[in-house]
Amino acid sequence: MQLRTWQQKIVDDFPEIIKQHRRFILKAPTGAGKTVLASEILERFYKDKKIIVLCHRLVLLEQLEKALGQKHSVRKLQVSDTGPAFEDYDILLSTNMRAKDVLADAIPKADLIIVDEAHRVSPNGRGYKRIIDDFAENGKETAQFIGLTASPERRTGDQRDQLNLAFEAIIDCANIEDLIAEGVLVQPVYRPHFVHDLNLGNIDISSGDFPVAKLAPAIIKSSMIDYAIWSYSEERAKLDNPVSAWFCADVSVAEATLEAIEAMGVKAAIVTAQTPINERMRLLASHEHGEVEAMVSVGVLAEGWDNPHCNIIVHLRPTLSKVLWGQSVGRGLRSAPGKDKCVVIDVSSNWSTFGPVEKLEWSLWSHRRSYLQFMNRFNWIGLQQDGENGGDIYLLCKNELPNRVRCSHIYKKNAYQDDTCPVCGVYAATDIYKEQKLDSTLNESSLHRLFFERVPKVFEEMDLSIWSSLGRSAWNTANGKEQVFLAFCMAFQQVSAEPTQTESEYWSTALEAEAKIRGYLVENNIQIVKQGEFRLAVLADGMLAGREVRTLQAHYGISLCGTVFETHTLDENERKYQKAIRVAERLAVIGCSPRDNLPYFKASEHLAKHGKR
Repeated sequence: MQLRTWQQKIVDDFPEIIKQHRRFILKAPTGAGKTVLASEILERFYKDKKIIVLCHRLVLLEQLEKALGQKHSVRKLQVSDTGPAFEDYDILLSTNMRAKDVLADAIPKADLIIVDEAHRVSPNGRGYKRIIDDFAENGKETAQFIGLTASPERRTGDQRDQLNLAFEAIIDCANIEDLIAEGVLVQPVYRPHFVHDLNLGNIDISSGDFPVAKLAPAIIKSSMIDYAIWSYSEERAKLDNPVSAWFCADVSVAEATLEAIEAMGVKAAIVTAQTPINERMRLLASHEHGEVEAMVSVGVLAEGWDNPHCNIIVHLRPTLSKVLWGQSVGRGLRSAPGKDKCVVIDVSSNWSTFGPVEKLEWSLWSHRRSYLQFMNRFNWIGLQQDGENGGDIYLLCKNELPNRVRCSHIYKKNAYQDDTCPVCGVYAATDIYKEQKLDSTLNESSLHRLFFERVPKVFEEMDLSIWSSLGRSAWNTANGKEQVFLAFCMAFQQVSAEPTQTESEYWSTALEAEAKIRGYLVENNIQIVKQGEFRLAVLADGMLAGREVRTLQAHYGISLCGTVFETHTLDENERKYQKAIRVAERLAVIGCSPRDNLPYFKASEHLAKHGKR
């Protein structure tokens, strides 16, 4: 099989990659061909070697067995298997919970471990923790631990459960926009609608996402399904052969959706996690062969399912998970004969929250309340107007349709003649940014501008002989908001200005600086209480010595930053600034105390090392 451009590049670079890294993720979009790449790597570099391939679902095992079995000697581990590993086969396929004794025997013998859908790896969970620890303690020194995923991010607030603890680097193999240009994937065309009567404001999201038990009734009560059906009926009429996948919150939503689809005269079916595997495979085959037009799903199609003919994605699952949004939409982007686009109908406000999947950015580390930014269901739209000269403006159509429902389509200003709505053809729109008052909170672009203008100006007029000696006093008298400002300034001083090549390297340098700050604070008996949110406005207030950050803390912090400005280039200061924002955010929402027990900083060990208790 002829490799795609990005696959060939990774194969060519692979010897150098494994010289530099032992545990790493190969990141490429859904549909890019990660399994083909893995097979080629095995054939090229691990022929006759011992390989373990892990995934979290039986359906993925079936797919991997079929794909890898064409060229390799494969054995799918059964729950009841016993005895030594790798007898009469070279590749062992398993979930992380199957036949643990056989897996334990296999790990010290393996030359390579591959984990599919690696964003599922939990360094602190029951299954993968055992495997990760066993590999670290007993694995061959020459062996590699490789993850495959399109979305290398774990939505977790547990600092012991971060993806960076399982993998040391991410190798960015390909991005969606490049693959669209090459014809590997097709262009997503978004049709987002804001459902006014979907009330999510009173749902408890302390778990990190909307709990299904509360979310599903809210969806059923709202007009979300009606919006989805209306949009789908229009979009399917534009296609010669509509094939759709519908993503629902739970079975009750899926059943109501199925009923509405069938009322249109469209052939549809449901698959859920409870659908028996053989029945599921039969239904999905019917969908792929065109016998079923609309496949309605609950929790099963976002990973491990591929129907390249699918040309409409309908999202009926509001979420705070960027991974779920990216994975599900990605299922419709595979190219196929006669397919030049995939229509994405979003009635869940996920597009306005996270943005287009081809623009998503990923992070190896997340703090305990990182999901809170997505409470604002117009989060991404607000970010589009952060540019110094003003960015893209988005409009919300408020035209009332004949059925007395608002159109509620979201579209870009100046993209259509006279700004008329491309869905209903009427201009009756409002500026979302102004309507939702998204400019009420300072954005990162504004803070960036203020920081780089204000610090040199104030620093030039300062008497450093006074301000540089007031650190202890500034910290000891600081309130919570002032502590966050001081943490940002100290982080700007401490963090490395060197460029980083990978996401892993970026966070390693940021967390190194964070650990130094935590060390200083615990040594001096200074605690930062966990805060509900991280506000950029507090940092801006410190730059201006305003109402929330007093003069002592403001000027001492600026003295730290100004000293750095004088000794570093603009590019170096830019790199330090970006990391300092992330460090300050983490200190604000995680807090700091003598009880810190984080992977990168253990307060008790630090105090003992410095002769303190």
